[in-house]
Amino acid sequence: MTEQPTPSASETDSKAMAAGRLPAEARRALVELMRQGVVTADTRRLVFDALCAHRALIADHLADMYLRILIDEPAGLALLLNVESEGDDEGDTSLITRRTLTVYDTLLLIVLRKHFFDRETAGDTRIRIDFTQLEDLMLPFLSLTGSSRSDRRKLNGAVDNMKKRKILNAVRGEDDRFEISPVIRYVVNAEYLEHLLEEYRRLAAEAAAGGGQNSDASEEFTDDSADDDD
Repeated sequence: MTEQPTPSASETDSKAMAAGRLPAEARRALVELMRQGVVTADTRRLVFDALCAHRALIADHLADMYLRILIDEPAGLALLLNVESEGDDEGDTSLITRRTLTVYDTLLLIVLRKHFFDRETAGDTRIRIDFTQLEDLMLPFLSLTGSSRSDRRKLNGAVDNMKKRKILNAVRGEDDRFEISPVIRYVVNAEYLEHLLEEYRRLAAEAAAGGGQNSDASEEFTDDSADDDD
């Protein structure tokens, strides 16, 4: 029996595209993106390169699921996002869950975004923050959250939440120090965060003047990043 030659990778990819499917490399990268929600070049270089190389094909496939890919090559970041739609009468068909954040989580997100922007403007490329700095940044808003500076459990929980969303990354060998991911640029519009920050400052000043405290109720602020509970 004559042995049949093994098709090359390029021939296989061409056949896949002709059949309306993504090339194998692109499919593997897309699966990783959909599982994790975020892919970084630092940790998954081959996957990130494949997403960049096949971005147009991947974008077409995601569009059918009301999703889109955002690639920031200088930052080495690929992010899975919802497609913004207006006047859609078919309901919420996105695969990504919109989750309402608590006041505490929202405030932490705001101060992290402000710190990231300030350090980026100053020329820093890898932006880190420690637990003590986070406590100091949250201090002006404690009257809104029903917590105190000594309430480390609440801050630890909020930090863990930001880690799950890949907004914060652990720094090896430093348990109380974190790196702020470039993902934070795309969580919400920077101008909107500035507006929220000013509003919370006003509310905190009023609460402090009145001597009252607000409960940690849910804030109407949603996070559209993909679920990443793996």
